[in-house]
Amino acid sequence: MHAQPKALVTGGAGFIGSHLVELLLADGWEVFALDDLSTGTRSNIAHLEERPDFHLVVESILSHSVVSELVNRCDVVYHLAAAVGVRLIVEQPVHTMVTNVQGTETVLEYCARFGRRVLVASSSEIYGDHRDERPLSEEDRRVYGPTTEKRWLYADSKAMDEHLAFAWHLERGLDSIVARLFNTVGPRQSGQYGMVIPRFVSRALASEAIEIHGDGTQTRSFCHVADTILALRGLMEHREQSGAVFNVGSTERVTIIELAERIRKMTGARSDLSFVPYGEVYGLGIEDTLHREPSIEKIQAAIGWAPTRSLDDILSDVIQSKRSGAPSRAPAARETG
Repeated sequence: MHAQPKALVTGGAGFIGSHLVELLLADGWEVFALDDLSTGTRSNIAHLEERPDFHLVVESILSHSVVSELVNRCDVVYHLAAAVGVRLIVEQPVHTMVTNVQGTETVLEYCARFGRRVLVASSSEIYGDHRDERPLSEEDRRVYGPTTEKRWLYADSKAMDEHLAFAWHLERGLDSIVARLFNTVGPRQSGQYGMVIPRFVSRALASEAIEIHGDGTQTRSFCHVADTILALRGLMEHREQSGAVFNVGSTERVTIIELAERIRKMTGARSDLSFVPYGEVYGLGIEDTLHREPSIEKIQAAIGWAPTRSLDDILSDVIQSKRSGAPSRAPAARETG
């Protein structure tokens, strides 16, 4: 009889992490979730805490002793812990850099020491500010605004995470893979740190003005968390790939003003649309990227993954979750390929 496999999910009480934990538990894994609960919440995983195959460890990713013990106990590591959200990044730049860069460095060091395969969650932010409307591929250049602009601090930290993963792979033989996530959304995501869909939905349900940053012509592609976690699991299991990077996201792109209009229609809200210049966002001034859509040909070719849920599916799930007022489970993940 084989021992039950063990997985470590850093950021396991967070939005994406908690959904990934559920998927792994359903697959028969024993799961350890490491989270300091700074942006993750205990309510996301409260329904799991009585399970004997789930363990929440409330501690910082910067704790070498804790990370060392957990990595040693587990077979694979999903590294999702990070400072997230534009508001948090702009208001707490030191916290962002230390958490994202030093945290990743700590995880990679012990994964290399104990010979564990690790998936590092990166972000579409690293592509920077591409002005042309086309899908971004893994080999595209990074295009940034002014080097002094706070907006790019998070992007720089995630780029460092990627380079660390690649360096450990090349120099130390670390079995690592990187997933660049494009605007993952769904139940449990908080609008507290600037995430646009939960923020818009909460405003609409409260009959408050929906605040749009800039003129609303910027476009985004949103991927349902239930699709995203299938991609993460698939990449982890695809052991033929190591030291590689893959985009994970939806190719259904929408303008932010159209997004607001869809949410108004689906909620039946009479909320006005309010436009706030970027210079006034959060009272600190911020740049935004014009367009963000992934090319997913590489991941489709590698593991046969593609998102199965439309933007309307996503909005319906988020609206239902917000109306219920309780952290909810995403619909069962649909297999692709």
